[in-house]
Amino acid sequence: MTSNKRVLFGTDGIRGLANQYPMTGEMVMKLGRALGHRLKEQLGKRPKVLVGKDTRLSGYLFECALAGGLVSVGADVHLVGPLPTPGIAFLTTGMRCDAGVVISASHNPYEDNGIKLFARDGFKLPDSEELLLEGLMLGDSLDSIRATKDDIGRAYRIDDAAGRYSVFAKSAFPRRKTLDGMRIVVDCAHGAGYKVAPEVLHELGADVIALGVNPDGLNINEGCGALHPNQLSRAVLECGADAGLALDGDADRCILVDETGAILDGDQILAILGRELIQQGRLPSETVVATVMSNLGLDKAVRGFGGQVVRVGVGDRYVVERMRRDGLALGGEQSGHVILTDYATTGDGLVTGLAVFGVMVERGATLSELGRIMRRYPQKIENIKVVTKPPLSDLTLTQQAIRDVESSLDGDGRVLVRYSGTQMLARVMVEGPSDQVVERAVGEISGALRKDIG
Repeated sequence: MTSNKRVLFGTDGIRGLANQYPMTGEMVMKLGRALGHRLKEQLGKRPKVLVGKDTRLSGYLFECALAGGLVSVGADVHLVGPLPTPGIAFLTTGMRCDAGVVISASHNPYEDNGIKLFARDGFKLPDSEELLLEGLMLGDSLDSIRATKDDIGRAYRIDDAAGRYSVFAKSAFPRRKTLDGMRIVVDCAHGAGYKVAPEVLHELGADVIALGVNPDGLNINEGCGALHPNQLSRAVLECGADAGLALDGDADRCILVDETGAILDGDQILAILGRELIQQGRLPSETVVATVMSNLGLDKAVRGFGGQVVRVGVGDRYVVERMRRDGLALGGEQSGHVILTDYATTGDGLVTGLAVFGVMVERGATLSELGRIMRRYPQKIENIKVVTKPPLSDLTLTQQAIRDVESSLDGDGRVLVRYSGTQMLARVMVEGPSDQVVERAVGEISGALRKDIG
């Protein structure tokens, strides 16, 4: 492949409808062969690859295909079964593996699946390395490469992976403290965290009510978990719980619910943890990394306790890239991907929840009290179907409408207009002081955009 643009890998690995291109057994086997061969070239020895998955039905298909591809070129495979994505990243480094692979479509419904790749340091592979793997997958250079005789790889089952990960996750909670006396509802979305998350909370002393812990291969993310936190909110109120924690299918997202049933998203979690780290002197440059979609209220909250927010493009990999580049410790997305590099190399829903529960215990505060440090600005997003994507800077009416809205907001709001990276959509987002102001502003910009594009 000669293109310098990835066609299989997106912002978070390869993803698609299971058993349809590109997420077919054949393509995943090719990925295994490409990854194994690439590692052998780099290392000059037999590589060791860790493979985990979530609970969706097609995981069986892709686990076998991936392992088959790896062993066929002489790589050894360590299979851990269902485990949170951050657990795979942690164990990749902890077991001194040369790469880690997660078979998961994260928050997508069960009929989708995907592949995420981690390097030996626990961070996601860079774009350039994914491009090289694509070239091997889509070309024919691997057709004649086969391990022979005793060079064929082996596959092993790792039975204690969940236990190793649970010990790691608890490191995010204050060592001398417990959750004794706290009632916590956890919704695991019938996903990869369905065993380990309730167990960790229970071991720390909490009275745990567990939801979404009966995966059947088809119910992952279905009306539950971080994408559908209203179920958790109702359960917190019904059980008189102190807090609720919602994970998504691969457990790398965290959405919280306070004791009043109010939902706290990733921005509010970043504000809580940002203040705590600043007060402890543990936030490098007093800087939090967020994306362009994060609420303006986060910026104002962080400024209020002496910090700043820097923004990057949408996607947790871009958050992590900025954090690594600048040596920063806290970043994330509104969706609940929160990265605490003191503990993890990627978003970890359980670690994030434990970090916030630790703040509650240390401060003797309720979650609703902590949540009040950030005021969410009303936000509206309108998606507009487009047939082409001309440069936004060339759209005269749209640019004038944006300037008019920004002038009327006078610093008490924010406008973002961008094209979707995966769909033929233009997204118009406005934040402002009231729902009425936001609604009117989105209407003005969207109307201008439709006229410009026709």
